Amino acid sequence: MAVSPETVLITGASSGIGRELARCFARAGSDCILLARTEEALRELAETLESDYGITAHVLPADLSTPGIGSTIIQNLNDRDLSVDVLVNNAGFGVRGRFSDLDPQRQVDMIQVNVTALTDLTRRLLPAMEERNRGGVLNVASTAAFQPGPFMSVYYATKAYVLSFSEGLADELDASNVTVSCLAPGPTRTTFVEKANMNETHLFQWGVPMTPETVAQAGYEGFRAERTLTVPGWPNKIGAAMVRFTPRSIARGIAGWLNR
Repeated sequence: MAVSPETVLITGASSGIGRELARCFARAGSDCILLARTEEALRELAETLESDYGITAHVLPADLSTPGIGSTIIQNLNDRDLSVDVLVNNAGFGVRGRFSDLDPQRQVDMIQVNVTALTDLTRRLLPAMEERNRGGVLNVASTAAFQPGPFMSVYYATKAYVLSFSEGLADELDASNVTVSCLAPGPTRTTFVEKANMNETHLFQWGVPMTPETVAQAGYEGFRAERTLTVPGWPNKIGAAMVRFTPRSIARGIAGWLNR
């Protein structure tokens, strides 16, 4: 009996790292479910993936900042008889500025997308993976996860959650064939930079941002190698390691300077 292709659900698939992760999985022969707010961009990507790699790509427009969106997504998958083997929680955004100056709803939406929706989708899809004893979850965090981040305090906190959550789950599932992996990229040249108002920060003025293609490939390879954590790029690896031995007062001071 023929084995069905692996089906991968990728959130935030319309651009940047998410789009490139979709390419990585499709290139390897996985069918893709592409989720983001922008339906037109998703349909263009789906057509490209099907044409270039001969896979099946499904489009699932959804706004992850909507409370309770997880149940709507699962209902949509059930209605279309789609089973998810791998969940890629890539969707996320950041906002730069003093916490008390930023729009309060925007901050709450950030937690909803970066933390709540990620957790909800994982909880809803993981039990079936465990029952089949295959598949997994790839969560996209950031090197922001390793220290507090003044002027992006909520964003850094959400990414710290993603990293801690991923590592905890990975240990829980260590004896199974279900993989939980976390990708923690440093500065990457995507639309995230403009949306978060980060173009003029020291981080992007002094650093050398990676391309989303390179970051996605590293994350994909890390997931396939069953690595719990992948930090792409040697400067990012060194920075993440140094934080562990740096007093937190100094680490957060450096992060605040980079975000100015």
